[in-house]
Amino acid sequence: MSNTLLLDVNSLSISFFNKKNETKIIHNISYQLNTNEILGIVGESGSGKSVSSLAILGLLPKNISKITSGTIHFNGQDLSSLSQKEFQHIRGNDIAMIFQEPMSSLNPSMTCGKQVSEILLQHTNLSKAEAKAETLSLFEKVKLPLPDRIYKAYPHEISGGQKQRVMIAMAIACKPKLLIADEPTTALDVTVQKEIIELLKQLQVEEQMSIIFISHDLALVSEIADRILVMYKGAIVEQGNVTDIFHRPQHTYTKALLSSKPSLDVRLKRLPTIKDFMEGNSLTETIDTNQREEAHKILYSKPPLLEVINLEKEYLSKSGWFGKQDSFKAVNQVSFKLYKGETLGLVGESGCGKSTLANAILLLDKATAGHILYNGIDITKLNTSKVRQLRKDIQIIFQDPYASLNPRIPVGKAIMEPMKVHRIGTSDTERKEKVLHLLLKVGLDESYFNRYPHEFSGGQRQRIGIARAIALEPKLIICDESVSALDISVQAQVLNLLNDLKDNFGFTYIFISHDLAVVKYMSDQLLVMNKGKVEEIDDADIIYKHPKNEYTKKLIHAIPKGL
Repeated sequence: MSNTLLLDVNSLSISFFNKKNETKIIHNISYQLNTNEILGIVGESGSGKSVSSLAILGLLPKNISKITSGTIHFNGQDLSSLSQKEFQHIRGNDIAMIFQEPMSSLNPSMTCGKQVSEILLQHTNLSKAEAKAETLSLFEKVKLPLPDRIYKAYPHEISGGQKQRVMIAMAIACKPKLLIADEPTTALDVTVQKEIIELLKQLQVEEQMSIIFISHDLALVSEIADRILVMYKGAIVEQGNVTDIFHRPQHTYTKALLSSKPSLDVRLKRLPTIKDFMEGNSLTETIDTNQREEAHKILYSKPPLLEVINLEKEYLSKSGWFGKQDSFKAVNQVSFKLYKGETLGLVGESGCGKSTLANAILLLDKATAGHILYNGIDITKLNTSKVRQLRKDIQIIFQDPYASLNPRIPVGKAIMEPMKVHRIGTSDTERKEKVLHLLLKVGLDESYFNRYPHEFSGGQRQRIGIARAIALEPKLIICDESVSALDISVQAQVLNLLNDLKDNFGFTYIFISHDLAVVKYMSDQLLVMNKGKVEEIDDADIIYKHPKNEYTKKLIHAIPKGL
């Protein structure tokens, strides 16, 4: 590895301000990055990872933020003193960035090929034909299938992993010396995540560029980085090589980040949170295997709460007015039983049929064939008024709590709304009383009742989503990727909360996720889906120890395990 210094951040402080006050967000951070090196920056939301990286690109929000002290030297040039016009020559050419959310970073009204070609036409002297040829070559380099098809496709016509590859192609188009990857795999399947990590490592070697890889997942960062720096509350609390950080962490916060992620080897009663570690209360009690087996014997001796029999969901698509109809089975002959008080984990890659299956159970999308028995009654044959009654019993907690909350309604009213519809409580006063109690139950304050969704963090919004789901006193709750966008520590808090609520209220869960470590921690039984079919179903611990199926082995092998 070359030791030539490429980036030198020295005593950098950044403040955000309004008319009344100024708040220091980044506190005197210093670090260096060499040529041909990968540096991992780890920390939770709000730790300052992204803000400090945006400063390198001169992309701090105008009029509300500024660098208050320190310098950023790139290739010997002081970036903190450059004008926006001077930055335009560096951005894209010498320093490029891959953003966390490709769908909002790509222009929905332009084809993927045009968006990459546009960068080449702006920063190089290539003709249109040469830019197209170079774009197709870049699509091959980032291992996109059928580059010609993706060149003509719009962002909504390709998968999440493919969109991220288009973003990577765009970022490396002008052969930058430094690539900043800001949470580039957060919302992706574990297998796609592994592919993106391997792709970035390969591109780094081929192009001899340096990478800053930002994530909240320490195990993931350890698979790509040479060195790691850990950020907490706007400061660097620890930095060093991957082995030292992983095996000999010095700071309590680093130890907490390593321990908050569910383990694949032991089953803890509660996940330790960052707060537990910082307060010195990180006691980790494990679940006894024999106790778990005894509990399962009792659980499975009763009749099932839900039974899905040979369920199918078929979609028809037609090309053109007189085109032939194609059929696609999103769910194909799926059968399983779910028992009262059980958590069934449902895993598989994007497009495997997990959410389609959940929508069929919720009767949001009518099944094409098969039966769904709830308490012995086939709910696929219910009339509209009976379906309305059933809605109270089966609830869902969505992946994106912000999109599922009305931004114009205070959260207290949003929780009360379904209670009114289903006539829970005799008056608004009684319902409000219940909502205040629920807010406390999910770890929020009563004063939050009159606040709006935008005033909360992601973790708090997810708790509001949970409060709204349990307000109807359901029997079955479907958690659809409900912790995938959360920081590891917030994720630990929400998973502990879901388990506490299960114990207190006797809930039954279908827990859908692409994060296999989380699913194993939560689940009694595990159902693995692939291309609409059930690949295997068994006790979660048995599947992890002895997967029978190649597809399941591939999923387990792709989990970032750290060093």
